[in-house]
Amino acid sequence: MKKIRFLFVLSLLFSLHFTNAQRKNINGQLIAQDEVDGLHIQNKSAAKYAISNEDGSFVIPVKVSDTLIVSGIKYQKKTLVITALIYESGQFNIPLIENVSELNEVVIGEILTGSLESDVENSDAETEINFYDLGIPGYKGKPLTQNERKLHDADAGPMGYIGFGGGVNLHKLLNRISGRTKKLKAIVELDKRDACIKRLRDDYESILFEKDTLTSNLRAEYFLYCQEDEEFLNLCNANNQLRLLEFLQAKLIAYQENRKSVSED
Repeated sequence: MKKIRFLFVLSLLFSLHFTNAQRKNINGQLIAQDEVDGLHIQNKSAAKYAISNEDGSFVIPVKVSDTLIVSGIKYQKKTLVITALIYESGQFNIPLIENVSELNEVVIGEILTGSLESDVENSDAETEINFYDLGIPGYKGKPLTQNERKLHDADAGPMGYIGFGGGVNLHKLLNRISGRTKKLKAIVELDKRDACIKRLRDDYESILFEKDTLTSNLRAEYFLYCQEDEEFLNLCNANNQLRLLEFLQAKLIAYQENRKSVSED
């Protein structure tokens, strides 16, 4: 009887040790009210990390007592220790808290009389800050697209510096190592080319094909042919309509010659 108990305890200890020593892939889910795509989940106890999908799901190898750290610009850093229950269930959720900048306290001062001249003179309100008065070039361009915001979030801030108190921008570094930054740059580049094609079709299609009988699908193929040129985006953004039209006409001739040579072959 004692021998049986000893063997049972021994097998139990071996089982616990084996569970604690072996890492396995488990499914995680980030929970937040905003986008959770592309956040990094690092297993601090091992050289392992994962990147969340568009729905916040991810898979990462862990064992009991491993520490996971979720990092991202939009959310507060989250730390989670893997328990035996999480390990055995093979899945878990991580709720995230969004970073919110605190607003300065609002203090009500002078009472307004309703007279514009009087209220302006008595008001303590300061004029709006002008970037150029401070010697800082202010941004006056278009708002970022969704993919441009993702690229900015993935590659924002300095990489880091060496020295006393130095550090590394882990979020940016992991995005570059994983290839996410490169992928997002390619997506943003493609978005720009697609937007440029749409603008060119709106502005020049009726002129280019006034006497041409190309079908709609061949016209679309022609514009994609133009897009392959290295100077395409530069010309599209140069705001030089004459030069751009000459480029499109030359490309149309080249495209038609290519189609003719292919049909002859």
